[in-house]
Amino acid sequence: MPLLRFARIAVALLVAALATGCATTRDNPDPWEGFNRKSYAFNDAVDRAVLKPVATGYVKVVPAFAREGVNNFFDNLDDIGTGLNNILQGKPRDGVSDLGRFVVNSVFGVFGLWDVATPLGLEKHNEDFGQTLGVWGVQSGPYLVLPLLGPSSARDAPARIVDPSWFYSEYVNPESLYWGVWGLDKVRIRANLFQAEGVLKEAALDQYSFVRDAWLQRRRSQVYDGNPPRPKEDD
Repeated sequence: MPLLRFARIAVALLVAALATGCATTRDNPDPWEGFNRKSYAFNDAVDRAVLKPVATGYVKVVPAFAREGVNNFFDNLDDIGTGLNNILQGKPRDGVSDLGRFVVNSVFGVFGLWDVATPLGLEKHNEDFGQTLGVWGVQSGPYLVLPLLGPSSARDAPARIVDPSWFYSEYVNPESLYWGVWGLDKVRIRANLFQAEGVLKEAALDQYSFVRDAWLQRRRSQVYDGNPPRPKEDD
């Protein structure tokens, strides 16, 4: 998969270069709105034509307990990156706990299909390298909607390349198995969004703006572990 790996790196470098050339302000976090709306429309079309129908079939065919096991499996893999990022953010206790979750669930939860770590007191966290950069003081930069990948920012989009999940493909063979695992991950993520989709349709006249504002607010909260400082103009 060298070509795929090269494409990922090239996209990350391109986005990083764009980020350095375009600053954002608190008053205009979306200077690339024209491109973003087109990307959002493209993603919505792909979702309606492919992802949503497949996810609907997945929910109808796969029993709830099996879907929970699939979610647990991928969440268990995420604990590796979460643990490492917690350590990089200066939270070694949480980082060790996250890596401990991975070991416990992998061994006693049958490769993570069952979450046995939470009842043992090992709390689940969610951290990624984009959040780590935010903790280190790197500003979010302009809002950015990535084709097929969805909402992001000039800081968070290149940070995806550091996510350990990008490197899992090196150890998944044959290639058809890798794409099968990748596809299952995307389908189960889409299936988990059905409830939020109903809220979006009921609450938003302009779905693009609603998603953007909600994503930016949630992302800021994640960087500050749920306790973001008040904006200066509110003081």
